[in-house]
Amino acid sequence: MTPMKEDYLKIIFELGGTKKKVSNKQIALSLDIAAGSVTEMVGKLVQEGLAKHTPYAGISLTKKGIRYAETLVRKHRIWEDFLVDKLDYALPDVHTEAEVLEHVTSERLIDSLEAYLGYPEHCPHGGTIPDKDGHYEEDGHLPLADAEDGSEVVIERFIDNHDLLVYLDDISLKVGQAVQIIKHDPFEGPITIKVQATGQQIPVSYKAAHNIFVD
Repeated sequence: MTPMKEDYLKIIFELGGTKKKVSNKQIALSLDIAAGSVTEMVGKLVQEGLAKHTPYAGISLTKKGIRYAETLVRKHRIWEDFLVDKLDYALPDVHTEAEVLEHVTSERLIDSLEAYLGYPEHCPHGGTIPDKDGHYEEDGHLPLADAEDGSEVVIERFIDNHDLLVYLDDISLKVGQAVQIIKHDPFEGPITIKVQATGQQIPVSYKAAHNIFVD
């Protein structure tokens, strides 16, 4: 399987495609690619029995696709945890390294690494880590962009994307922060939030707000 197909499986998994339909637009926003490219790749995943596509509804993973995605996500997130926790990597720098390491890691090695780390349940950007038997608590899938004005939420996780993590580091937005939604600007403008602990108001770009999930 090509790395690009694997990236699609992981992003559909991250967006909630194990339980619901994910739109082409969501995938395109998260991978920063054209919607036409998504349509082509989704067709290939459907042909290989890894995904199901319902016109005008969206894409979800099949059981085969879910199993494959869980394995990829497990390896990727355990390596991210190791790089941040043990090697002091900055969060925006771990994705590229973990992307390489996940493809050369045996099941025995990842099981040993998981035990060494004390069986972490979440990666550094908030994503749930499946255990070796495929058990895990499902991630939340409410994007910051869909939270209503005036609501108070907690930042739960970020999509695993290097440019996104650099952007969030620049605006000092972190997993676990309690924030209030101040306003959604029209025409795909930014979403303004207030960090409850400091009172600071931060405009979050439309694109980023679709890749930040809240509880």
